[in-house]
Amino acid sequence: MGLGKTIELIVFLLHERVIGAFPGPSLLICPMSVVGNWQREVERFAPSLKVMVHHGPDRLSEDAFAKEAKSCDLVVTTYATAQRDEDLLSMVCWRHVVLDEAQNIKNPVAKQTKTIKRLKSEHRIALTGTPVENRLSELWSIMDFLNPGYLGSAIKFHENYALPIETYRDLEQAERLRRMTQPFILRRLKTDPAIIRDLPDKVETKVYYNLTPEQATLYGAVVEDMLAEIEYSDGIGRRGLVLAALTKLKQICNHPALFLQDGSPLAGRSGKLTRLEEMLEEVLAEGDKALIFTQFAGMGTMLRHHLQEKLGCEVLFLHGRTPKKQRDAMIQRFQSDGLNGPPLFILSLKAGGFGLNLTAANYVFHFDRWWNPAVENQATDRAFRIGQNKNVFVNKFVCMGTLEERIDKMIEDKKELAESVIGTGEAWLTELSTEDLRDVLTLSSESIRK
Repeated sequence: MGLGKTIELIVFLLHERVIGAFPGPSLLICPMSVVGNWQREVERFAPSLKVMVHHGPDRLSEDAFAKEAKSCDLVVTTYATAQRDEDLLSMVCWRHVVLDEAQNIKNPVAKQTKTIKRLKSEHRIALTGTPVENRLSELWSIMDFLNPGYLGSAIKFHENYALPIETYRDLEQAERLRRMTQPFILRRLKTDPAIIRDLPDKVETKVYYNLTPEQATLYGAVVEDMLAEIEYSDGIGRRGLVLAALTKLKQICNHPALFLQDGSPLAGRSGKLTRLEEMLEEVLAEGDKALIFTQFAGMGTMLRHHLQEKLGCEVLFLHGRTPKKQRDAMIQRFQSDGLNGPPLFILSLKAGGFGLNLTAANYVFHFDRWWNPAVENQATDRAFRIGQNKNVFVNKFVCMGTLEERIDKMIEDKKELAESVIGTGEAWLTELSTEDLRDVLTLSSESIRK
């Protein structure tokens, strides 16, 4: 994450051209939010490569597409477009099919995954900083794209690896899986001696805060309702109730207005927002820039309006429905306008948590927690990556005496699995017993702001 996957692929394509190994164009499939980033990076580091973007209502079709694609070094398209235009993309004999943010094919039964695996090419490359977000089947899906059949069928992989590693913490099978996949993985870590010299320090801090009385009242009511409902439920129904309650509690910890959806004022009603305001005032006073991640688009909208009014500065907001042209313009302004540009950038975790270079910021705030270290680290690395020349300060909000604090502690215990097979999960939360859930979710006396 942030260690040069984009540059490495560009250099690889240039190298092939230099040695004359170029019998056809390469196809790059990526999320829509990073199409512009790929264009800029190729123009910057390899202007001799001819790039074609296949996306949008005006994209080429039929013979016109095939003719133009064959004259290019690289064709860039999105996952959604690749699924829609499978027949069109199949008209070209690709040198390489490259997946950026390859975790987009983590679901092996999804139509998008099946479509992409059917595309023919001489070679296949997968780029990702998060090969496993939730379960090992995601790693299997990516490896099945690269080397079909190498790890056996999905069923055999579950029996031989996923079940013993995820359920029983079988370290022997984890090591065996690591040895099998290692020859096909080029992995760089920020702790590697050759890398650490090129990066400044990253300082991670937990920011503790208290709920307001209003938040505590809402929180307690949701917990009691949920515990009463799950007492007589099981299976998928129980898991659904738990996930729904967790979402509501996270919304309440963010702000009552996010949970109530009533358009009410924000000031003075959220301990977390008050703490964020205080910290951002310090960031602005130092002349620095900050990224603020939230998983709720509604929270991002409210934060943008509130912070602009409260702090008197322009605040950008990128979410899943932001048009590509507008995304590119926001990123360009944030990166290039220096002290005169917008100093704060709010990003939806899913839309802005990967593939973007936002090294103008040296402060990162995780306003709400995804409860998945891999996803949070991926977002943090929008700022902590090669090109950053300042120390990066990462702040994760934790409400004392609530599920945020207790789950934060539980996450620390789960990092062992993440390190053993480069992944981690969060579905385990729904499998807790009712008593364990009661212990995790029930408010303690220290949660309320006095």
